[in-house]
Amino acid sequence: MPEKKSKEYLSSIMQSAHQRTLELIDGLDASQLIGPKLPILNPLLWEIGHVAWFHEQFILRREYGYPPMLGRGDILYDSIAIAHDTRWDLPLYTLPEMRDYLEKVLDSCLKRLDDGIASERDSYLYQFTTFHEDMHGEAFTWARQTLAYPTPRFAPDGLGKNCAATASQKMLDNSDVQIPGGIFEFGASRDAAFYFDNEKWSHSVNVAPFRMAKTPVTNLEFLEFVEDGGYENDSLWSLDGINWRQSVSANKPIYWRRKKSGSWEMRRFDKWIDLPINEPVIHINWYEANAFCKWAARRLPTEVEWEFAATMRDDGNGKLKKYKFPWGNDHPTPNHACLDGYSLGCVPIDHCQEGKSFWGLSHLIGNVWEWTSDTFGPFAEFQPDDYKEYSEPLFGSTKVLRGGAWTTRSRYVTGNYRNYFQPDRRDVLAGFRTCAL
Repeated sequence: MPEKKSKEYLSSIMQSAHQRTLELIDGLDASQLIGPKLPILNPLLWEIGHVAWFHEQFILRREYGYPPMLGRGDILYDSIAIAHDTRWDLPLYTLPEMRDYLEKVLDSCLKRLDDGIASERDSYLYQFTTFHEDMHGEAFTWARQTLAYPTPRFAPDGLGKNCAATASQKMLDNSDVQIPGGIFEFGASRDAAFYFDNEKWSHSVNVAPFRMAKTPVTNLEFLEFVEDGGYENDSLWSLDGINWRQSVSANKPIYWRRKKSGSWEMRRFDKWIDLPINEPVIHINWYEANAFCKWAARRLPTEVEWEFAATMRDDGNGKLKKYKFPWGNDHPTPNHACLDGYSLGCVPIDHCQEGKSFWGLSHLIGNVWEWTSDTFGPFAEFQPDDYKEYSEPLFGSTKVLRGGAWTTRSRYVTGNYRNYFQPDRRDVLAGFRTCAL
C-alpha cells in the first residue's frame, strides 16, 4: 500500500481539488454547463456531480457504510453504468443542488479523518479519489478550450505555485542528446509513495542506446511541417491517419488559423493570439505527431525510452539510479516544470530550466503531455485496484502519453505516470518530442 499521509495533507489536497472544480465552472451559465453533445466531452453539470459521487462512493459508502446522500445519485453519476451519449438527457440535479452536494461530501470525508497520520487504507483512498477529481479538472479545462469558453481564473491554494508564462522569442537548441540506455526498473516499485494500478509492478528492461530531442516539438517547428504541405502529403500518414484526417478535413492543428497577412494565430480559450513560436505545439493527436515524425525523418520515443530519459541518471562510475522526476526527487516547483494550471497555457521552452534531466532534456514533466509510440497495455503483474475500470477497459485501444501538461496537478504526476488516450484525440493537452531513427 502507499505510504501513510497526515490528516492535514489529505484534507489540504481534497480542498484544493474542490476549489479547482468550483473555479472551472465559475462564470458559466446554465446552457454552457450542459453544452453540445460531443463524444469527447461530458456535460459539465453532470461531471461535477460525478466527481462528488466518486468520493462518496469509494470512501463514505463502499469503505465505511454511509447511506447515500442523493436519492438519484447512483442512476445519474456512475460513469461505468451511464452510457456517455445519454448524459445530456438525464434529469440532472441543479447547480445549487450540486454545489450543496459537493460541500456535504467534502465535509463528511474530512470529518471522519482522525487527527495525525491516517491509515494506509485512508491514505490510498483519499489520494486516489482526489487525483480522480484532479483528472476531471484537467478535462474541465480542455472542455472550456474545446467550447471556446472564457479563460478560467485560478486562485492560489497554497499547494500548487504560479508558473506564469512570459513572452519569449528565445529558441533553445533542440538538437539530440545521446542517452546510453541500460537495464532499469520500468514502472512503480512496491515501496513507492503512491502508484496507480497500471504502473504495477516495476520490472527489469534493457534499453538500447538512443538519441532524443532536448525539447518537445515547438509551434515554430510544427509550422514548418504545415507550411510544407504536411497535411496534404498522404505518404507521411498511416492509413488510419489518412482516414482520420479526411473524416475531419484536417489541414492544420485544430486551434490554428492563418490571418489575411499570412501569419498564424492560435485560439486559447475564447481569445485568438499570435502563434507563440517558442511554446510546445499542443492539441496534437497521435496521427499528427507520427506524420510530423515521418516528414522530419524522426520517430516517437517508446514509453520505455521516455521513462528511462525522465527518471534515470548516472550517479557516478557508470552506475544508473532511478529518481522520481527528471531533476531528482524534489517536489516540482515552477522553476522545474509548468504544472498546476496557473500559467493558463504552455510556457516557452526556455522556462523551467531547473527541471532538466541528467541527460540535458527540458520539459519532460509539465507543459504538454507527450505521445509515445506505444499502445497502452498491462504490465505482467498488473491487477486492478479499487476502481477496476480505471485502466483495464482502455488496454489495447489507446496510446500512451507521458509527463503531464500545464494544468496537470503536481501532487500526482511523476516520471512513472502513464496517461492514455485514443490516437485521434486532439482536444487533450498533448504534444510530443522526437527521437532519431
